[in-house]
Amino acid sequence: MRTRRHLRFLYSSLLMLCMLSPSHLARGQRVTMLEILNADLTAYDVHIGKDARKLVGNVRLKHEDVVMTCDSAYFYPATSSVDAFSRVRVQQGDTLTLTSDLAHYDGTLRLARVRKNVKLVNKDYTLLTDSLNYNRVAGIAYYMGGGELTQADSKLTSGRGRFILDTEIFYFMDSVVIVDPEYTISTDSMKYDSRNEISYFSGPTEITNEERYIYCENGWYDMKKDISYVRDHAYLEEEGRTLRGDTLYYESEAGFGRANSHVELIDTAENMILKGNYGLYYSDKDYAMITDSALMIQVDGLDTMYVHADTLQSLQNPDIEEQSRILRAYYQVKIYRADMQVMCDSLVYMEADSAFDFYGEPVLWSEENQLTADHIKVYMADQKLNRMELSGVAFVASQKDSASFDQMRGKEMTGYFIDNKLVKILVKGNGQTIYYATDEDVIVGANKTVCTDLIIHLKNNKISKVVYTSQPDGIYYPLSMFPDAESRLSDFKWLEQWRPRSWEDVFFWK
Repeated sequence: MRTRRHLRFLYSSLLMLCMLSPSHLARGQRVTMLEILNADLTAYDVHIGKDARKLVGNVRLKHEDVVMTCDSAYFYPATSSVDAFSRVRVQQGDTLTLTSDLAHYDGTLRLARVRKNVKLVNKDYTLLTDSLNYNRVAGIAYYMGGGELTQADSKLTSGRGRFILDTEIFYFMDSVVIVDPEYTISTDSMKYDSRNEISYFSGPTEITNEERYIYCENGWYDMKKDISYVRDHAYLEEEGRTLRGDTLYYESEAGFGRANSHVELIDTAENMILKGNYGLYYSDKDYAMITDSALMIQVDGLDTMYVHADTLQSLQNPDIEEQSRILRAYYQVKIYRADMQVMCDSLVYMEADSAFDFYGEPVLWSEENQLTADHIKVYMADQKLNRMELSGVAFVASQKDSASFDQMRGKEMTGYFIDNKLVKILVKGNGQTIYYATDEDVIVGANKTVCTDLIIHLKNNKISKVVYTSQPDGIYYPLSMFPDAESRLSDFKWLEQWRPRSWEDVFFWK
């Protein structure tokens, strides 16, 4: 990554700057003297200091393998100090060049100061600043008043920069910006550990490119391993999706991501929100998982659907080439929608078919009707309920009063919806019914019938008519003569106490 090369360059450049003093006094090393190679005019000048020498015209100085040129300079032998003026140029081998208008080195304080139009070039890297200091006692190099580091089309700017020699750690502060054709990073401050090649962000940070936007207020990036970790109001925006979490962790090479605490994935294209406290993502497999108070919200105005389960999974359908999702929810699933509620142990939603499969003793409530079966499948069309299929022991019940229930039982059932209201149910195989007759909303009797196949018609989600399509065998009882033992079909169970009445109720199981 170019940012890594930027920081490596700045480290090597500042390290070389440490060697540019007229008297190179590394800790514990012998003093080496500055050599005057040339000056058109050399003179002692007591006005600038005792034993001070003034060098004028084509000044060339050498210290070890470093050569300095300038228009003029003051040299102070007693303190091994030098002031260089006008067109100052320092050359380190064939790779590093430093130019400025002014330069000063204090041999006593071991402090180098380079000022005005400072330009540091190493191969194809350039650092521009107006003020660059190096304190050899503290082992710290720093620039103030703004700096700009460039390489090809990439540029890093900051108000201040600091480098600690012993630990090889950089600090960039005040409006740090990295601009590259592939990305842009803006942060308040950044710490860079050059030995481990890890950058640490502090303060509001934005990372953008053509595909994604990342915001955080704290975090780090491992350039060697291409791993990032961001936290504090962290979120990521990409292709119409927004991912939030207290912490976000991502391994680019593995295509693996992890989110912790207050996790939220918003998909504006699908009008879907996933929430939880722990999430995983695998980009290669196009797989996402969320758990710990997991909640899916399918936004559709008053028909918004809420799905809660122990674990939610979203993955690409392997049987379809084009983009098509599969949603899985398992363990203690509950669903709330204004016109439908569900409780089951697991579900699968196939985007290609717009179909929900409910498993594990599923219960579906539609207005006044409770539907149970071994397996329930619900088909959607344009985000509306369209059709449902019940298999195994299929059962429909609705409460007439505190003790009386209309009941329909069969081997298979198919229900049809219009405008999200259940209007018809086909019962095929082993059909049985208990249907209470009313007179001005008062129950007057009960019909108990056995018929292989039948059709139930509903109006306003209430049974309005039952059509027996094969030879029925039934008995009508006046209500006072209807035996209690006959009032329940086999497998009847009334589960209203577990029905979610609001979206918050999906988090309560039994």
